[in-house]
Amino acid sequence: MPSSSSSTPSADSVRVDLVVDGVAMVQLLGPQDRLLRAVEQQYPEVRVLVRGNEVALEGPRADVERARELVDELVAMVRQGHDLGPSEVATTGRILAEGQGHPVELFGKAILTGSKGKSIRAKTLGQKDYVDAIDDNTIVFGIGPAGTGKTYLAMAKAVQALQRREVSRIILTRPAVEAGERLGFLPGTLTDKIDPYLRPLYDALNEMMDPEIVPKLLAAGTVEVAPLAYMRGRTLNDAFVVLDEAQNTTPEQMKMFLTRLGFGSKMVVTGDITQVDLPTGASGLQLVTRVLDRIPDIHFARLTSDDVVRHTLVAKIVDAYTKYDAEKQARLHARTAGGDA
Repeated sequence: MPSSSSSTPSADSVRVDLVVDGVAMVQLLGPQDRLLRAVEQQYPEVRVLVRGNEVALEGPRADVERARELVDELVAMVRQGHDLGPSEVATTGRILAEGQGHPVELFGKAILTGSKGKSIRAKTLGQKDYVDAIDDNTIVFGIGPAGTGKTYLAMAKAVQALQRREVSRIILTRPAVEAGERLGFLPGTLTDKIDPYLRPLYDALNEMMDPEIVPKLLAAGTVEVAPLAYMRGRTLNDAFVVLDEAQNTTPEQMKMFLTRLGFGSKMVVTGDITQVDLPTGASGLQLVTRVLDRIPDIHFARLTSDDVVRHTLVAKIVDAYTKYDAEKQARLHARTAGGDA
């Protein structure tokens, strides 16, 4: 941890000086000092000053002590190989403020290291519970809004399981449902038309594995990326199977998929029940939360805006839409109740 000394300019204000080694300081600052600016946003009453390898915190005593704890934690995380951004700063501050433990310990070990040397690990408490559930259960449903890492972490666990030889193959699948766009008139073969639906899965694979190896694994069948319709009639043994965008499955498709489970396999189903693109609106993911909620060895991990690890605006956008949908449902209920009366 960084060494520190403090002096007291006035009864209501304190200054704490933290000494950080050069390499950790560069990572702590981030581009354009954005990480320390994120600390200031977390504690607006605290002024953060950087000089050489020293960080000075000035402001009200209670806020400075909390900011100091946050900076100490961030330095420890940097030294352990965590990739930090403003959202990680906000999450770390929230966990410390709520007394839920130390993020450097909670999120200690990386799931794996990606093709560009980036460590892939859980970054929020919700994500940690989700990853732990995948270890402990045969079937896990990851349900939550965009940016919460549902699919990315599931694929990381799949690659990890393959590397550890816990499974002999990975199967990644999605329903080919148009999200407000029509791709049927695109030129090319059926495979060419379907490829846009599956492209996000290929992109994530190339981030997690050597891009030169991925085509060989695909050709050998060790990794398979296919539309959900291709799962019908199969039994998936000794496989780690990820179903993405599951909110766009019909109840019949969801039942078909889950009953493909074979021996020695795991399944992770991810989706956002607020973004259903089905014409009928009858989502298999919505139904399955009621049908299977009490079956042992099946876990439902529900992620929220607190688990969003994209740009900090994404969490605010998610919250705004959630509030809007809740108000819309309340107005609809009120009109229905008034009509009944």
